[in-house]
This record gives sequence, structure tokens and C-alpha cells, in this order.
Amino acid sequence: MENSPLNCPPMADSKKGMTYAASGVDIDAGDRMVGMIKHHMQRTYGPRVIDRHGGFAGLFRLDYAERLLRRNYRKPVLVSCTDGVGTKVKLAAEMGVYDTVGIDLVAMSVNDLIVTGAEPLFFLDYLAVNKLSPEQGTAMVKGVADGCVKAGAALLGGETAEMGDVYAPGEFDMAGFAVGVAEEDRMVDHQRVERGDVILGLASDGLHSNGYSLVRAIVKKKKLDLNKVYKELETDQPLGQVLLTPTRIYCRPVIRTLRNYRVKRVVNGMAHITGGGIVGNLNRALPDHLDARVNRKAWTIPPVFRFLQERGGVEQHEMDRVFNCGIGYCLLVRPAFADSVTQQLADAGETVYRLGTVVSGSGEVKMI
Repeated sequence: MENSPLNCPPMADSKKGMTYAASGVDIDAGDRMVGMIKHHMQRTYGPRVIDRHGGFAGLFRLDYAERLLRRNYRKPVLVSCTDGVGTKVKLAAEMGVYDTVGIDLVAMSVNDLIVTGAEPLFFLDYLAVNKLSPEQGTAMVKGVADGCVKAGAALLGGETAEMGDVYAPGEFDMAGFAVGVAEEDRMVDHQRVERGDVILGLASDGLHSNGYSLVRAIVKKKKLDLNKVYKELETDQPLGQVLLTPTRIYCRPVIRTLRNYRVKRVVNGMAHITGGGIVGNLNRALPDHLDARVNRKAWTIPPVFRFLQERGGVEQHEMDRVFNCGIGYCLLVRPAFADSVTQQLADAGETVYRLGTVVSGSGEVKMI
């Protein structure tokens, strides 16, 4: 059932018959939440969604025939990704902020999905809680819907599981998956990357959703106050709010740029920079006989990374392999089109850095 509590055997109290509520699962709360989230789901719908709210599955047209909105595929390939938010949810629970991590949840899947050149179609979520609060659950789904709107994907449904014997009071977890589509002959294939290709980096909005076990360890060990404004962060926001800044969603600018080249293949490879940093993700966009040479001085590192590095005494090598350090997405572009692609992405609101070039090598990323 769409965004409804997980079914499990009932239990009882000593005076009444056995009830689900006595076991810790509130069906009425789940039903209230289903009604409360309907609006948030529907604002993600486009003309390809068949709206049957309350059904057992979401329905989505791959093609549609409306004359003004026609989008048919000759050789469609479905692309899917799944992910979670990691231990960032523990920070969100501590701060009592539940909507921003929904954006993170969508971003972690759709930013992976577009690396292939695919257009996001729809998203489904899974929320697990100790005790269901319809208001808290609705805030989570609102965040997911916000992320779907940014990505241009429909939120077709999901599941909310109330499991008091699995999660401690106040704890929750989130997972989700996205499905997209690409034309087979227009998919981005890293085997097309060539020596001389220019590496463009798109700025991140901070930590995104990786490295939070280390972040939380630094906060705890150094007794940092999540509600305090630290001048080193160069913002009026308290530390906790800075750390909960949602993951940037790159879908619309990247897909729009790819579609502007209907004949030429100008983007040869792409990488979503997540856990593992630039070194551990950009290499996935390289064939075995090429390296990426990245200039460390090519971009501005946001203050939050320096703050955590200095407060935690974290070595630069560890920073490189844990955090995105200010670059959330990379494109490997043919040299003659690097300026054009840069301008299009900048016009779409992205901060673009020329990070380096592709050279002969063995499939590694060299930080220079």
C-alpha cells in the first residue's frame, strides 16, 4: 500500500483483545499520512503519470501521444539507480529537521542516473521510523517531492514502515530508487573519452550526503555546537544547518545541455562525485588507458570543508577520499566544445570550473 505502515502480526494488552496499535504500529496514523502527502506527490506529476492515488502501484507512460507534448523513443533503454542518505539522517533527527534529507534522497539516485545521459522519469521512496508521526512523515515526503520537482521526476509512491523494535525512539532511515530512460545511441559511454578532453566540474552545495560518519565523529570529539554560528563557516547559519544543506540536483542543466547537441557527441563522460571524492569517482568515467589530471587550484573549496579538516585534524588525502571538497559533478568534454558547454551550464545556474584535462595513463585521477 502506498506510503502505508508495514504489515506484521498483532499483539495485545492485558485487558483488551490483541491490537496492532498495542504492538507499536498505528494504522490510523498511516492512513492520515497518506491523505496528507497526496498534494506533495501530485505536484511532481507530468502528463505521463496516470493518476490513481491509493493504488498498489504507480503508473507511468514511457511514450505519450499528445501532439504538443509528444516524447517518443526509438530505442529506449531504461536506467535505474538506488541509494540512501547514510548517517546524515542521524544529524537530521538530532536537529529535528526532516524535509531537507528528502531532497538528498532523490539527489543521490538521480545524479547517478544522469551520468548515462538518461532523463529521470519517476522515483519511489522507503521511509522507516520508530513511531509514525503523520506530520514528521509528511515533512519527509515533502522533501522527496521537492527533490523530484528539481529533478523533473514524478514521485509515484513509496512505503512507510513503523518498526519500533528495529529503530530506537527518534531514529529513522530513508531509501529510494529512480528510473529513467535514454536513447541507446545517445547514451554517454566512458569508452568514448579521448586524450585532450577537458574536465569540467560543477560546484557542490557543500557536503551533500557523504562522509557524515566522520563529520559526526568530529562534532562529537571536538564538542562542536550544532546551534552555534562559527565565523570560519562564513555564513550566518548555525553549524547544524550548514551540515544539513541538501545535495545539489544537476539533472535539468545537464540533460538540457546534452539535448542541445542533437547530432554531435560532445560530452564523452560524466561522473557524480560522492563518497570517494573526485579521485574515487572521476576514475569511473575513464577508460583503462587514460588518466585525469586535476588541478587542485582550479576551484574554490567551500569553507565547511576547511572547517572540518582543521577542527578534526583530517589529512588532505583523507579529505580527498571521503568528501567532494566542493565539486559535485564532472563532465569530460571535447576541447572544441568546452567553452560552449561551460556557458550553457553557467546560463542554467551552475558554477563551472575547468579542472584539468585527460592524458595518457592507466585509468587513474592525478591531483596536481
